[in-house]
Amino acid sequence: MAVQTGLGEPRGPWFISPELDPDGRGFWDAPGTGRDPGGRRPGRLLAALAVVALSAVSGAVAGGVVAGRDGGPGEAAASAAPVPAELVTAAERTVPGVVSVLAGGASGSSATGSGFAIDDQQHLITNDHILAKGGGGPVTVELPDGRRYAAEVVGREPRSDLAVLKVPASAGLAPLPLAKPGATRVGEPVLAVGSPLGLSGTVTAGIVSALDRQVRLGNNRHSAVQTDASINPGNSGGPLVNARGEVVGVNTAIATIDGNGSIGIGFAIPIEQVQQTADTIIGKGG
Repeated sequence: MAVQTGLGEPRGPWFISPELDPDGRGFWDAPGTGRDPGGRRPGRLLAALAVVALSAVSGAVAGGVVAGRDGGPGEAAASAAPVPAELVTAAERTVPGVVSVLAGGASGSSATGSGFAIDDQQHLITNDHILAKGGGGPVTVELPDGRRYAAEVVGREPRSDLAVLKVPASAGLAPLPLAKPGATRVGEPVLAVGSPLGLSGTVTAGIVSALDRQVRLGNNRHSAVQTDASINPGNSGGPLVNARGEVVGVNTAIATIDGNGSIGIGFAIPIEQVQQTADTIIGKGG
């Protein structure tokens, strides 16, 4: 992004974390109150999530080292888990279409996140909470090759936490293909792509953990795609893609314990909602 502040930053823009009671069971705090007045447990509703400015994703598919029980010669074997070829291909196709987004800055408040092209008119999808944290200031988009453009805000939809930006035709961003409605399945592999902690072009891998997960983002409840792909501040607005490189959702929030970052529970706005909202915004804003 315009300013690289190093690992651990940018943080936020805000989050509310679950707490654990003495027996280890968690409950989710309501925004600004400390506790959910209804005493709801996670099994009912993830009432308060870490709403985080997320950027690309980190990591990839990890391998493991298996050691022999006795540690003797010949009893330790290293086994690297093979990376599925389709995930490598999906990453190669996706990264060039994902950008870093900086809202605000200078003397005012600022926030960073991610975005991606959705059509050949250079419309980009990102999260509204990035622009909100930026205080309505100017929006800058940085492409994977380092070029930067001032972005026009075509429209915002705070209730769905989505916004549409537009950059000049000279940006030449290739739109990412969108998954068909209803095609996403629990257990299928996915990649999160974005600029977590300011590290652009980061890819992390996981699976779809659940569909239609009812969560609260800000003051609104949403049906989200849950994933265990690593998502961190700066990933917000970036795509969650399947093994075919199709966008299945927009990364928008994580659950944390004591605000300590990703714990393997992330949430994305389903592509059906993204497509509907984007079409409406573009239809109104051009």
